[in-house]
Amino acid sequence: MKTTILVVCLGNICRSPLAEGVLKSKLSPIKFRVDSAGTAGFHIGESPDYRSIKIAAKHGIDISLQKARAFKVEDFNIFDRIYVMDRNNLENIKLLAETQEEKNKVCLILENEEVPDPYYGDENDFKKVFDLLNNACNKIKSDLISSFRAP
Repeated sequence: MKTTILVVCLGNICRSPLAEGVLKSKLSPIKFRVDSAGTAGFHIGESPDYRSIKIAAKHGIDISLQKARAFKVEDFNIFDRIYVMDRNNLENIKLLAETQEEKNKVCLILENEEVPDPYYGDENDFKKVFDLLNNACNKIKSDLISSFRAP
């Protein structure tokens, strides 16, 4: 059975598509399923922001076929882990949780830091977000591999 991971930001066009692409590039599709969503429905059905597509492609990752979707309460039943980009989204997702078990699935992708929203920024802001997410995804990968080795 695959471990399922959801990454969430506000609109699902900048940060979470990048995190989805980066995480997919690091994890085996045989053992893991990775998806992304947004807490707001502004961009449902849209492709990621062109700047996210560009910075991902620069690192050999193609996210151009992703389509934005909204987080659904049912996602708590589908996903084992839910990583969010900032405290506002963390709070919004936890408010939708009906049980403590569902709340426990949700955490900040950077543990105690937020991933800044680059939407109103420039390409340097997208590069910074990519670097933050790449580091976070390396840690997630390491943590996941460690948990599989634990007795």
